[in-house]
Amino acid sequence: MRQSALTPAPTAKVALGFASVAHTYSHMFVLFFATVVLVLERVWGVPYAELFALSIPGAVMYGLAALPAGWLADRWSAAGMIAIFFIGTGVASILTGLATGPWQLAAGLTAIGTFSAIYHPVGVPWLIKHSRNHGRALGINGVFGSGGTAIAAIVAGGLADLWGWRAAFMVPGLFCLATGAAFIMAWRMGLIIEGEGEASPAPPSDAGNRRRAFSMLAVTVVCSGLIYQVTAYALPKVFAERLFDFVGDSVLGIGGIVSLCYLVSSASQILGGEMADRMSRKAVYAACQFLQVPIYAVAFAVIGPALIPLAALMISLNLMAQPAENALLARYTPLNWRGKVFGVKFLLTLGVSSIGLSLVPLIHALTGSLDGLFILLGLAAGLSFLAAAALPSERPTLTVTAEAGD
Repeated sequence: MRQSALTPAPTAKVALGFASVAHTYSHMFVLFFATVVLVLERVWGVPYAELFALSIPGAVMYGLAALPAGWLADRWSAAGMIAIFFIGTGVASILTGLATGPWQLAAGLTAIGTFSAIYHPVGVPWLIKHSRNHGRALGINGVFGSGGTAIAAIVAGGLADLWGWRAAFMVPGLFCLATGAAFIMAWRMGLIIEGEGEASPAPPSDAGNRRRAFSMLAVTVVCSGLIYQVTAYALPKVFAERLFDFVGDSVLGIGGIVSLCYLVSSASQILGGEMADRMSRKAVYAACQFLQVPIYAVAFAVIGPALIPLAALMISLNLMAQPAENALLARYTPLNWRGKVFGVKFLLTLGVSSIGLSLVPLIHALTGSLDGLFILLGLAAGLSFLAAAALPSERPTLTVTAEAGD
């Protein structure tokens, strides 16, 4: 299923649609446990730190599996890997819901992390390849990813409150399997075509700039990934501790506030994507990193409902940088290396940074709270800004077209 011409508009729209749904699932499934653990504390009578540790292998695999997934997409088929993503994630989630003890639960969470890892190194370069306006397509796609993060807490909390914690894994797993079947059907019908051309190829760059860009982006993606991962996993517990007088111990209430923060923040990626198409991507990227630092300093001292808009703001700035980050990486990467390079990127941003997740139960066990995480995240944002400022300079671009579907 290959063609030499540029991607036709209908195929671009179908690619954007399935890539966006896959992005939602990728973030949603790995975050269910961050809310379900609050239920299991009571149901199984096991401390939070001990239960949370069960999710760390899955979080690590969410990054480690990115590299082989990207390699297979380059060597075999990007569309085939996306099909495996849908089917594998759905089955793993259903099996997790059937777990009867901690070790089975840990194995299920690890499988979810492994299959969910397929999307980013495969789906993001696949989408860039099919889109004319990279920033816009990445911004739209990013909103769906943020939507997955946003609804994870409320979906898990709502299903757990209605039908028990097992439903929080099994019901979404069935939906993921159904989406995988629809994707395979669309592929078989020729609605998804893996063309060899690129809709909007980047101009060539010299080797010196590529080395400099890759070195600096290696630092920024680890820092931004650490911020994203730790925030997404820790925010339900932070709200449970700091907003107790506001929401009590309602899992659905806590999940709803987390979801609200991510839903409000998701639109920031549209703005970030449009800015990345119209301005210097380096400037957009560096500014988003810099502005996070004072937000974390203020959030460290705030207790009560005022923490909610602060959390939404720091999430917004982290997400706003993502279209520029992915567009910058694609700018310096040849097409036939995209899967492998994005695999390395997400190995760094989701795998190496996931090691920082071990700090969540550790800090909580040692101090009785997660206050120290705000200091850690502020330092990570500052370091990311310094690296982003050292990226090669580029001229502002204006590549936006009126093509629908981009």
